[in-house]
Amino acid sequence: MHTDQPQDIAPDALPELLTRCLDAHRAHDTATALSTFHPDATVTDEGKTRRGAPAIETWLSRSASEYTYTIELTGAQKVDTDHYIATHHLEGNFPGGVVDLHYRFALNDGLIEDLVIEP
Repeated sequence: MHTDQPQDIAPDALPELLTRCLDAHRAHDTATALSTFHPDATVTDEGKTRRGAPAIETWLSRSASEYTYTIELTGAQKVDTDHYIATHHLEGNFPGGVVDLHYRFALNDGLIEDLVIEP
């Protein structure tokens, strides 16, 4: 576990890799989003963990089509050079209709190694 306290940063100060991933995910550009992940990366969303490019590709495709929603990047934090948190505000036709989600990224060798999405 990291003992460093996350530091608030401007959302546009996130590493370019994360901005590219988030923009592609928002635009439903699965191929570009997938290219930002390590081949053996893990993504945890809605309490389920997916490991590896094929599982992440399926998750990206499914999350794009299951609900209609708007997503706005409302905040960002840097834990250390390899760990960032991007906070998004979502509104749409999913259960509850409104949620703030924290995208917790871990980077390795210039790619996303782990992403945990949780309230």
